[in-house]
Amino acid sequence: MASPRPITEISDAKNDFNLNIPRYIDSQEIEDIQDIEAHLMGGIPNADIEALNEYWEVYPSLKSELFEASTREHYSQLKITKDSIKPAIFSHPEFVQFSKEMDDLFTSWKTRNTQFLKTLNIGIKPKKTIHAISEDVLQTYTDKKLMDNYAVYQHLLNYWDEVMQDDCYLIAVDGWKAEPYRMLTTNKAGKETDKGWDCELVPKTLVIDHYFSTDKKAIEKLEADRETIASQLTELEEEHSCEDGYFADFDKVNKANVQKRLNELKAKKLKPVNKEKEYSIAAESISEYEVLNTEKKMFEQYLKLIENQLELNKKIKDATIELDTKALHRYKTLTEEDIKELVVDNKWMASLQKSVKTEMERISQRLTQRIKELAERYETPMPKQTADVAELEAKVNTHLAKMGFIWN
Repeated sequence: MASPRPITEISDAKNDFNLNIPRYIDSQEIEDIQDIEAHLMGGIPNADIEALNEYWEVYPSLKSELFEASTREHYSQLKITKDSIKPAIFSHPEFVQFSKEMDDLFTSWKTRNTQFLKTLNIGIKPKKTIHAISEDVLQTYTDKKLMDNYAVYQHLLNYWDEVMQDDCYLIAVDGWKAEPYRMLTTNKAGKETDKGWDCELVPKTLVIDHYFSTDKKAIEKLEADRETIASQLTELEEEHSCEDGYFADFDKVNKANVQKRLNELKAKKLKPVNKEKEYSIAAESISEYEVLNTEKKMFEQYLKLIENQLELNKKIKDATIELDTKALHRYKTLTEEDIKELVVDNKWMASLQKSVKTEMERISQRLTQRIKELAERYETPMPKQTADVAELEAKVNTHLAKMGFIWN
């Protein structure tokens, strides 16, 4: 959080009482200094580690879990592998405790403001609403280490602009009403098309997720099965579309063409030749039978997958229509308390909590990435790089010599 600017800075001749905010914000990123000695001799500069002090204040014992002193003064080295950095941080007790504290902090804000938001009614002033909850979020996160209260504040304002503002204006006019509407579109020819239905304050997805999650998961399972079949069909087409593949002569691989070719194979009615017959004749006949029979089985497999795919399409369509009907009917029975729960708890607060979680994850990932970046930057000192290059050069020269080339 930026500290207030002194009046002397604002009244200075160069600013002349200009209150334009960017004038007082240093937008330049801190230069990431490369340590030449570390590049030459290895080790992570302690100065870079101490630059992460805001994290060590929150996780005081984490630093000693990650780093140990190097053989040279002012330098350290990782105690763990690079791949272990993230797990080591995210499983550390102090990290877990801080994450819980941040969750509790949001929960306290959510509890207060959920109660407040559910008191909104016809005639409310949306601007006063956002002012109240945003000031509370600023106060809640003020002076909390690592978490920038203005970053959380910005997440709230973004969601307000995208969703909450329109919802509050609907409530200000109509109260807590959830009235579905048909989504009708008109094309250039003037023909009207019904694209289904939805609801502005309480979107269809909210009702489905809250009341019909089992039905939704069943449809998702059917869709996953359909995707599996689509992948299997693609694999068959790719496998047999090469120059000598079964689909090589097809203009287009589809159900009709595959069925036509399968019918041709069945019409040949080839049978295995008796093994007691002359070997040359039997070998030729059996070979033709086996080749055509294998081709026939592949086409039968392909058509069976198509059949299963069509069956799943029908099941998904029927289940989706049934779920859509159930959801639409459920709106008729929603009470005002139901609507408040769906909108405030399941829509607004769920989205805001996800945003704040994302902010916390971003902060944690930044620590992980910075430590990994420092480890990779100095892990191969110049002498080792030189030795590695010399070793590779020697191997190349040896191979060239074996090929009759002498490299001087």
